Amino acid sequence: MGKLVILKLGEGNFEQGFPVTLQIGDENARPIVEITGALPPNPEIPRDYHRWQSIYRNLRLPSRPIGLPKEHNQVSTLEDCQRVTEEFKVRFNTWLASDSFRPIREKWLEKLMVADNIRVLLQTKDFRLQKLPWHLWDLLERYPQAEIALSAPAYEQVNRITTTSDKVKILAILGNSQGIDTKTDQALLNLLPNADITFLVEPQCQDLTDQLWEQHWQILFFAGHSSTQETNEIGKIYVNQTESLTISQLKYALRKAVERGLQLAIFNSCDGLGLAREFADLHIPEIIVMREPVPDRVAQQFLKYFLEAFARGNSLYLAVREARERLQGLENQFPCATWLPVICQNPAEMPLNWGELFRNARNIPTSLSETTPVKRITNRLGFSFLLLISMAMTGILMGVRYSGVLQPLELSAFDQLLRLRPPEKPDSRLLIVTVTEEDVQAQKQEKPQGSLSDKSLAQLLEKLETYQPQVIGLDIYRDYPVSKDYPALAERMRKSDRFVAVCQLDDSQAGKPGVKPPPEVSSVGLGFSDIAVDSDNVVRRHLLSLMPSPSSPCTTQYALSVQLAYRYLDAKGIQLQFHPDGAWQLGKLRFKPIESHTGGYQGIDAFGNQILLNYRSSGSLEAIPSAGFANAPHITLGEVLTGKLNANTVKGKIVIIGTTAETFHDYWLTPYTTPQGKLQAIPGVFLQAQMVSQLLSAALDGRPLLWTWPLWGEVIWIWGWSFLGGLLTAYLHRFTYISLAGGIAITSLYASCFAFLIAYSCWVPLIPAMLALGGNSLIAITYLNIKFKINNKANLKYETHR
Repeated sequence: MGKLVILKLGEGNFEQGFPVTLQIGDENARPIVEITGALPPNPEIPRDYHRWQSIYRNLRLPSRPIGLPKEHNQVSTLEDCQRVTEEFKVRFNTWLASDSFRPIREKWLEKLMVADNIRVLLQTKDFRLQKLPWHLWDLLERYPQAEIALSAPAYEQVNRITTTSDKVKILAILGNSQGIDTKTDQALLNLLPNADITFLVEPQCQDLTDQLWEQHWQILFFAGHSSTQETNEIGKIYVNQTESLTISQLKYALRKAVERGLQLAIFNSCDGLGLAREFADLHIPEIIVMREPVPDRVAQQFLKYFLEAFARGNSLYLAVREARERLQGLENQFPCATWLPVICQNPAEMPLNWGELFRNARNIPTSLSETTPVKRITNRLGFSFLLLISMAMTGILMGVRYSGVLQPLELSAFDQLLRLRPPEKPDSRLLIVTVTEEDVQAQKQEKPQGSLSDKSLAQLLEKLETYQPQVIGLDIYRDYPVSKDYPALAERMRKSDRFVAVCQLDDSQAGKPGVKPPPEVSSVGLGFSDIAVDSDNVVRRHLLSLMPSPSSPCTTQYALSVQLAYRYLDAKGIQLQFHPDGAWQLGKLRFKPIESHTGGYQGIDAFGNQILLNYRSSGSLEAIPSAGFANAPHITLGEVLTGKLNANTVKGKIVIIGTTAETFHDYWLTPYTTPQGKLQAIPGVFLQAQMVSQLLSAALDGRPLLWTWPLWGEVIWIWGWSFLGGLLTAYLHRFTYISLAGGIAITSLYASCFAFLIAYSCWVPLIPAMLALGGNSLIAITYLNIKFKINNKANLKYETHR
């Protein structure tokens, strides 16, 4: 079995160095080794390469470039080129032998045998790194069955149409041939066995795009003039005497060709790395280009050697290595000919084999293990069987889901998706006043019964009301009357139409009575502070209203967040309305309270009127742990009392007062995490601000609430992924292809769920769909393996009797 080596060069430059990751594993398998190292700074490497490049291009060899910048130096000699070539090779290998890179080298030598068939992928987006002749690495030269290819860091596999044919379909473009011989390329291609070749000789651009759109091609070949524009690293081909094209100008036609089965592009022309970089966005499996201007004879000889080795059955990598090394015989006339050919690989695709390109349906094994094909009994899964097992899998999963077994996994996946969302700006309509631990200590002489003394509250409210806030919410329990020493405070709490206090309803889960409201505040100025928490103590739901029990000391029906948002919106002429179907209407916001089967809450009965809490994350944690992640401007009590409050942050705003002192234990877990990976706990006042902001943003800005599909929509979604799992297994015969397609399907599922959350704020079932996809694939694989064994026995019996 071959080996796959991936060498990832991360963000960096020649002035600061590059981080490097090495992965080693078998082909078609996950890496079994990963190790990191670094290439140290070495600005001389690109300078020496440019020096070699200038001398090489000044040789004035008869080659296939157009549009390359003209060098003004005197014409170089072969001796000059050979000298700088050796100097560069020494410096390059000295760089790769540096101490910081030694762990990479030693792990390579430890894990790879000289006789191994090795495919090396160099992943980097640095164009200067891509241009370097990596085949000169002395470590690679020790391994005769190894070849290196370039790869972009970002890649994906394209779903291609599978076609079967007795011949390889090749589109050969013979472009502008001014000063070069492309007829030899045409003659060499005509020698290929089992090939159906269409030649376009100096075509018009429209003819070329029509051919790419209208037919299925497996190989695209170009011979002629080409160049790379160094400033923007864009490649250009010259299709005739007057017209040239970049890959981006052929993007739609080439994308369609890739979807229809294009697997290899060969540009037997000059300076092709720019072409390869543009092709990377189209995700073609493999490309062969020339690194620098290529002499006409070198291009022809490489094509001859490569086609002979490739058609003989060698893998594309070994065919390129053989053809490249055979060019050494020309280097007395054409120096550095072996430097020129390079492979560019899409890592999501497997390397090509000539025989696989033209095998027809009669040659394709029908078993998953690719042993001897069954001749008389098919192993394909029928459509009706796929439909049946996918429906059965969906039914089983929905039953398990409704029992609540999947709830922890679903909630965890939901949290992870939430954390991936981009940050939002703080809500400037709110101001949070926090009572910190320092504020509590500063009030000790006032002997407060809680975190906020009567004196401090009186001073705070007086300062705040001076700046005319729209509404003030006190998220601190005060189940005791105001001291007789502060009659003005009691009067303000009793008569103010902008002050809202909190109480707590009966705690049915803990079996404890609630918390009484302040005696001075009437029921219309109250909101409850009860929070709906999940089984893992994380707050994901926003409780809006709840009918209190007759024994509850707190008699209000609405949450503090609703009371605050309602008063703010009422001042803007927006009234809370109720529809006959049970929906709430608040400005642009129309919603129905959460149902028991919502999202990942199957098997959990919802109580009261509640919605999912759509957190407004700032994207980063603040330096003060007690501050949590703030979704609104905030200021401490001490700062307000010492005159640091800005009037513009108060006027017309919602002010929420609450404690962040850890001694009062008013902290709640959120779906977000700290830098240490633990769930982030935030103070209750910040949680109330999240809830108020959610209502305001939805009612005024149209920011959507989190929502879920109805039950029938989730059933269809889960069934669709279940059916896809069976379909992949039924029609992708190789286990390698099934694994690869399964990985792509799971990635697509995850991306789809995240896209729904970002674009529509919709929580789509991820875990049930993933289990449906994988579970149905396993059922189909098991069924096919059993059927294969039965069919083999039947065929053996048939042969014996015959």
